[in-house]
Amino acid sequence: MTRLGILISGRGSNLGAIADQVAAGHITAEIAVVIANRPEAPGLEAALRRGLNAVCLPSKGLDREVYDRMLLAELEKHAVDLVCLAGYMRLLSAGFIRKFPNRILNIHPSLLPAFPGLDAQHQALDHGVKLTGCTVHFVDEQLDAGPIILQAAVPVQDDDTVETLSTRILHEEHRIYPEAIRLVLSGGYRIEGRRVIGK
Repeated sequence: MTRLGILISGRGSNLGAIADQVAAGHITAEIAVVIANRPEAPGLEAALRRGLNAVCLPSKGLDREVYDRMLLAELEKHAVDLVCLAGYMRLLSAGFIRKFPNRILNIHPSLLPAFPGLDAQHQALDHGVKLTGCTVHFVDEQLDAGPIILQAAVPVQDDDTVETLSTRILHEEHRIYPEAIRLVLSGGYRIEGRRVIGK
């Protein structure tokens, strides 16, 4: 069975959505390890409450390459096959990404390639777009630029704040991230350039 490694930095709500689908048998995989890079991340405690194998590898003050070697060692220790970034707020080094080619997924709160990087919801409001959403994509060596697996659109309302928009986007994230993981695990796709095409 495929072994998932889930990386978090915050509350871990997408972790919860994935764990629910694994527990219900809708994702045919097991969560081998949850790794938080911040000791104060609420998702760490949430993972432990679920009985998941959760560890903290604090990243503060560490060089990216040094930290990623520690991270890689922890994932290898737990024989992880697929890495899922679930609100993980660090950029991964090229060396790390090459160890998991097309085996790292990320969820981003915009319709990429629009609004990459931090504060995507704020960017969307600033630009006055009428539609935004979320994207699950494979991670490559460019920021938020890997092949797109799934997207969901969320209308922007005239009275939206960053908080209200984020809440509606998060609802869609919880729906499409498990769906994207199921697709990747099924192998029912191929990658052509930057496109993920169903078989």
